[in-house]
Amino acid sequence: MPSFDVVSEVDHHELTNAVDQMGREISNRYDFKGSGAKVELKQQLLNIEAENEFQIKQMHEIIYKKLAARGIDTACLEHGKIEERGMRAYQTMTVREGVDKELARKIVKLIKETKMKVQAAIQGEQVRVTGKKRDDLQSVIELLKSADIDLPLQFTNFRD
Repeated sequence: MPSFDVVSEVDHHELTNAVDQMGREISNRYDFKGSGAKVELKQQLLNIEAENEFQIKQMHEIIYKKLAARGIDTACLEHGKIEERGMRAYQTMTVREGVDKELARKIVKLIKETKMKVQAAIQGEQVRVTGKKRDDLQSVIELLKSADIDLPLQFTNFRD
């Protein structure tokens, strides 16, 4: 019976490369010279530090450009609040991965509302969709691509 998995993953190697490229660009840009602005990646957190809030907002543009060039969807970033402490500004961005329970329920409900002959089951941080016809599974993929879901989804493990 054909099936596929709905997941939300980020390639950690590409993410590390993108953060390294950001650091190099920030150190070379004229408007950041001597400001001590930096970007660090720790686990799933992207820590941004700059002189002020304006520079952090400028760094967002660099972040988005580098992630997009590496094939990472920028919708996986969850922005934290920009805090100004002393003479510095800080922000933490979370790299979201995995389909959480609430979103998984929303996906399953969305699939069941279409009345297609497929079954959707939550399995940890992914949703497995099975059906008798490959065409039904492909129409579910199209449905999920067009749905208003705030997390980038990938469709893996497609089996006939």
